[in-house]
Amino acid sequence: MTSQEILNVVKLLLEYLVPTLKVFGFTLLFSVPLGMVVALLKMCKFKPISYLTNIYILIMRGTPLMLQVIVAFYAVPMLKNGEGTPQFIVNLLNNIDIKDENYMFNAVLVAFVLNYAAYFAEIFRGGIESIPKGQYEAAAALSMTRTQTFFKIILPQVVKRVVPASANEVITLVKDTSLANVVAYAEITLKAKQQMQLYSSLVPLFIAGAFYFVLATVLTIVFSYVEKKLDYYK
Repeated sequence: MTSQEILNVVKLLLEYLVPTLKVFGFTLLFSVPLGMVVALLKMCKFKPISYLTNIYILIMRGTPLMLQVIVAFYAVPMLKNGEGTPQFIVNLLNNIDIKDENYMFNAVLVAFVLNYAAYFAEIFRGGIESIPKGQYEAAAALSMTRTQTFFKIILPQVVKRVVPASANEVITLVKDTSLANVVAYAEITLKAKQQMQLYSSLVPLFIAGAFYFVLATVLTIVFSYVEKKLDYYK
């Protein structure tokens, strides 16, 4: 490839960096709070809830994210063509076009959020359970409610303890956004593959790899800074 062709590829991938960051940002926005909810449900003393939550986590962590993206994408066509699907649901789904960019994004987002919420749930659960029971007893002795105890005493310590593990998941998420290309969602990996075929060269893929490397490096620096700022919890 000539330098001008490489520059054209870089410009194109920069243009499609926004959809990649969109998947990354919205996944974090929804999966982190959902992960906390799932963690609390797993720790619930009511066994049926805890059992169902364990099944959800097992499925999400035990199957490939790529497979989950494909299932989420084809869920609507499967429901529309399913023999046992109620007619009113079919009527609702008839207006949905699976080739629409918004539908692709929503399908990808659902798969990513459900998958990463399961991983964050296990991280948060480990952080919560690592807090000594004596701190709960001390808070109760000070007449603090369970809500006050959790948000004022437990949560700040949990945040400090889960930052390193959460950082790993967030950095992995940056790279996993490339899996959105399996349903033809327009992000940098899909465009890099198209340019690779156009120029019969692997250079576009290496350029895409450089984009992910830069994003991962920036996140590594950010989380390192956050960890240093949280050192006062020691």
